Amino acid sequence: MAVPKRRTSKQRKRLRNTHKVAPRIVIQKCPQCSSMKRPHRVCDECGYYGGEQRIAAREG
Repeated sequence: MAVPKRRTSKQRKRLRNTHKVAPRIVIQKCPQCSSMKRPHRVCDECGYYGGEQRIAAREG
């Protein structure tokens, strides 16, 4: 079994892990009501998706 000869430094470990970042949550405007929503999902405010009403609109 392979065993490392030297301890991995903090810098080397951090450089290796720089690409391991959680992706940002993307939000965009709803074309119907202009509230912010996630893409490819039914709008929580108006209930529209793809130009059609899919669920009942939320009150308030």
